[in-house]
Amino acid sequence: MGKREGSFLTRLIVGGLGLLIAVSIVDGIVFSGSTGQFLVLALIFGLINAFLRPILRLLSCPLILLTLGLFVLIINAVMLALTGWLSGQLGLGFTVNGYWAAFLGALVVSVVSWLLSILLHEENED
Repeated sequence: MGKREGSFLTRLIVGGLGLLIAVSIVDGIVFSGSTGQFLVLALIFGLINAFLRPILRLLSCPLILLTLGLFVLIINAVMLALTGWLSGQLGLGFTVNGYWAAFLGALVVSVVSWLLSILLHEENED
């Protein structure tokens, strides 16, 4: 497997774990589907983050700079809310109820992703 494929797979797994933890601890984020549906959900979340998030970050660069990077949390909340909306359209059993649930869930996913990426990076250096 090439470096890019491994990197996407790693980000997909890390994002999925972040989603799983967000579902566990954030009120307003609910998953009621099967394991297979969760895998599809993680794939959708990964694809949204891989393709749409960089575009939104580029377009909102002035706001990101003005808020010293805090606007990235808003973008992440939008990505999570979009994942919830797509899940509803596809019947995957994942819902995000409201802005604050999306914001807190995005914060949890971001922190989990950051921590796991640090751990994985340290393991790769050994």
